Amino acid sequence: MIGLKGTVNIIDNTGALVVECVNILKNKTTNGHASIGDVFVCVVQKARPISQSSSGPSSSSTLTSLKVKRGDVQRAVLVRTKKPVMRPDGTWVKFDDNAAVLVNKKNEMIGTRIGGVVSSDLKRKGWGKVVALAPKNNRTSYGIERNRKSGIPRGIEKRTTH
Repeated sequence: MIGLKGTVNIIDNTGALVVECVNILKNKTTNGHASIGDVFVCVVQKARPISQSSSGPSSSSTLTSLKVKRGDVQRAVLVRTKKPVMRPDGTWVKFDDNAAVLVNKKNEMIGTRIGGVVSSDLKRKGWGKVVALAPKNNRTSYGIERNRKSGIPRGIEKRTTH
């Protein structure tokens, strides 16, 4: 769960690296906290630098691929959280960091690629496009590959049952 003034990593290719949450949209039931699949308004705190050299064809593609800069106000959808989230089958899922993907006012992704793990719970909440753009080996699902000795899932996702 992300509250106001919380910082979140951005895992798409828009150029933003870290954003700060300033408002949670349309979520009155969780007392101002965003969970996986919720949209929030954010300010870009850290972004990739835009190169000033204009020689060569690769530099023009770099300038067009960076769609945001530091200080821009954007919307984002939360794709993973440190706070454990319970799934309908009773398992709890948590991640190593908080991450989001930038979206526009029509809830369409600004970036064209996702570079990291996303929760499969996004599909249930209407963010199937985000899950589809994530690399297949980075999607988390109900059938996680488990370590043979300890039974602990491999990768970033940690699951516990109560």
